[in-house]
Amino acid sequence: MNIKSIEVMRQSTPLKKPFKTALRTVYNAESILVRIQTDDGRTGWGEAPATIVITGDSLDSIHSAIAHTFTPLLIGRSLLAYEQILQTIHQSMVGSSSAKAAVDMAVYDLVAQYCGLPLYQFLGGYKDQLETDFTVSVNSPKEMGEDAVRYVKEGFNVLKIKVGKDDIQQDIERIKEIRSCVGSGIRIRIDANQGWQVKDAVRSIRRMEDMGLDIELVEQPVKAHDIEGLKAVTDAVETPVMADESVFSPAQAFEVLKRRAADMINIKLMKSGGIYKAQLINQIAEEFGVECMVGSMIESRVAVTAAAHLAASKKNITRFDFDSPLMMQNDIVDGGVQYDGRRMTFPNEAGLGIRNVAYTQSVGVGS
Repeated sequence: MNIKSIEVMRQSTPLKKPFKTALRTVYNAESILVRIQTDDGRTGWGEAPATIVITGDSLDSIHSAIAHTFTPLLIGRSLLAYEQILQTIHQSMVGSSSAKAAVDMAVYDLVAQYCGLPLYQFLGGYKDQLETDFTVSVNSPKEMGEDAVRYVKEGFNVLKIKVGKDDIQQDIERIKEIRSCVGSGIRIRIDANQGWQVKDAVRSIRRMEDMGLDIELVEQPVKAHDIEGLKAVTDAVETPVMADESVFSPAQAFEVLKRRAADMINIKLMKSGGIYKAQLINQIAEEFGVECMVGSMIESRVAVTAAAHLAASKKNITRFDFDSPLMMQNDIVDGGVQYDGRRMTFPNEAGLGIRNVAYTQSVGVGS
């Protein structure tokens, strides 16, 4: 089973509502799609969105990395030596984690197909279904409360609340309003996306604890590079703190965990460069006794399907943030993971189970 061709495509899908965080506002889900075909007739799919404020990767840079760096190295290579292929991808260039992730997931798709197993079973098969949270974008407290109520009515019992865009008092009012609107039976997670200063983070989290707002966890309260600040927040509050943008690589995961700078880690394929390195991050965390969440950027069901297969395969991955396909006006994917409200199930097909993907334009073919 050798790689015959690698095709690079672009897609753009409008969101139902703008997605707002402390770092950016997104109106359309735009990504690079990858289709790898083998000489025995198999097709593997991958995807990488441009999340330039987090990964530094643009659509053009992702396309260039895949078409001009990875493709010449991979054409003709045997996928049965997929360890060699994945090592080649990661050693061929610094950075470009999103481009690496897109090729990585297509490789895993093909290898699992060859083995005749759904990818989550190939990777470990710990569970066969998941439940996702749903994200409430940062807006006025009133609008966020209304959004939260709507998502709860749609069946979601875990909400991820975006904060950190302006002053701390406003963030507290947002959480207070949402808790008032949804009641005590809904789990609330906070994601500051690096938007707080250390002392403000400590003060606001402690105040929310004193107010009895019952926050499950606080994600990435401070700047990604500020590991000392992350540790200071973790040490000062009772609410668990999750590292997100602070952890791209297994080495960064080890550093954060060694210093006890966070209570949990959010793994994303676009940060780790794909499933290969994401598994290492989870294994390191598990050895430290630290649970992981697997999340996503604004991705279609191609990339989310790959991330969900990883998440379902491992015992130590206990939380799931896979709502982005539900935010899109159009579903571009035939096959892959399926949603029934918050519940996600996998097709009984080998690999990712993706049969076809609609795209806007083809932007490169290598063979």
